[in-house]
Amino acid sequence: MHIVVVDPSRVVLKVISGLLTPRGHTVDTFTDSREALDFITDNASVTALITSLEVRPLGGLELCWSARLLADAHRPLYIITMSSARNARNLSEALDSGSDDFIDKPPSPEELYARLRAAERMTGMQRELIRLAETDALTGLLNRRAFLQRVGDVADRAGAHGRLAMVVADIDHFKVINDQHGHEVGDTAIRGVAAEMLTESGGIAGRIGGEEFAVALPGRTLEDAEAAAGRLRLRCTQLRFKGQRGPVQLTASFGVSAWSEGETVGGLLKRADIALYEAKSTGRNRVVSAATDLILARAG
Repeated sequence: MHIVVVDPSRVVLKVISGLLTPRGHTVDTFTDSREALDFITDNASVTALITSLEVRPLGGLELCWSARLLADAHRPLYIITMSSARNARNLSEALDSGSDDFIDKPPSPEELYARLRAAERMTGMQRELIRLAETDALTGLLNRRAFLQRVGDVADRAGAHGRLAMVVADIDHFKVINDQHGHEVGDTAIRGVAAEMLTESGGIAGRIGGEEFAVALPGRTLEDAEAAAGRLRLRCTQLRFKGQRGPVQLTASFGVSAWSEGETVGGLLKRADIALYEAKSTGRNRVVSAATDLILARAG
């Protein structure tokens, strides 16, 4: 586990770190609780926080509460508070502030190890529940809700002037594939195209509809997204599947858009969808850009 330990005493920090590091845990220690919170915020790999109640500038209870707010539906985080004054009031206040467990300070090695084994079980179950809630069962891609959430987080970090592009794809004539070859072949086709969506380096891929996919490209321009869509389109034409009437080939159409100041993720996706519709309406198996090709189409 990646564990953050917070205590005003460097001696206590050294003791706890000395107990945990030899057992394979990654341990970061802090005497400043605000620095610890900033570190946890910036490092999603942290899955456990062990904090004394007697810390500053954020008190131990405030640190618990703030850390618990980070551990939303998308991030498991197990919080253990410790105090040399173990009493019913401290215990109840810690638990009410978001702590999952409470140990004496300094903790005995046996108790500390047992508490962390419980933390590993709990965070493991939370991680699996998150995976099931966010993943499309057929393809392994993010489902629509999780995709929009993940892209929204990226957009918030990028800010109004950041770069973010969107590629949306839809399998052409998918109903014909299902009708002629059966739903099993259709599912195989969806999985095949989904696998191609994952090949775009640095992208966030999701299945956002029956045979519709999206790849968000943080830090990329419209031109970058057009090139990525072109590569994906070509790879889709090279896919082959075994069907009831012989080999099955397919094509896909693509719509591309890029982030503009003041836009929402929903707006970015909608413009890519409009471009996709244009690609479908003008021959399929092509890439249409929301910023250039649609303008030219309207002008024509």
